[in-house]
Amino acid sequence: MIEISDLHVNYGRVHALSSISIKLQPGEIFAVLGANGAGKTTLLRSILGLTAARGAICFDGEDISGLTVTDRVRRGISLVPEGRRLFPEFTVEENLRIGAFNRTDRADVQRDIANICEVFPILKERSQQRSRTLSGGEGQMLAIGRALLARPRLLLLDEPSVGLMPIAVSEIFKMIGDIPKTKGITVLLVEQNAKKALAIADRAAVLELGRVVFEGDAGTVTADPRVKDAYLGG
Repeated sequence: MIEISDLHVNYGRVHALSSISIKLQPGEIFAVLGANGAGKTTLLRSILGLTAARGAICFDGEDISGLTVTDRVRRGISLVPEGRRLFPEFTVEENLRIGAFNRTDRADVQRDIANICEVFPILKERSQQRSRTLSGGEGQMLAIGRALLARPRLLLLDEPSVGLMPIAVSEIFKMIGDIPKTKGITVLLVEQNAKKALAIADRAAVLELGRVVFEGDAGTVTADPRVKDAYLGG
């Protein structure tokens, strides 16, 4: 699916990512854990082309390192950014349609919107409301739905639990866990809530100061004493 090899990112003299190499398999959830400043968001931005990086990013066997953001989206990569980044004065439906800006199959877009509203019924109820009126959990559902309208094969999720009430966090993570099963989409999940992330992930990596310091299947990562002490409360 996607293979990242020897990825480096610099912000001036700051080395934000150093020698990052990870590989995702089709249809899996891969969680990236780490403290603030570890480089998690930079990794996602590099994959989408929003941040300049050195190294190789291969998607379905093609080196996409030199492609624009638009071309990477067209290849099948979508990002749900931290904070959701909705258009507050647009309605829920208008926000969803923005996710399909790259598509010309209008009839299929309408069907996909209907399908997303089946997955997230509250979006159908709120379809004509301005997105600024949504709760945090509803807004996160809309942000994920908008990303799915691009018909991605790789979904990048940046801190989906930020700012949500605990009940909304549980609901959002259940829905994320279902995405590979129902949509066949590979998910790269960046998250500080390590317990929730590891509960739905197939594999995981831990970033510290821009480097991968630990990687393995979710069960192995969960059981590791270093991960327990640092991210799971011992």
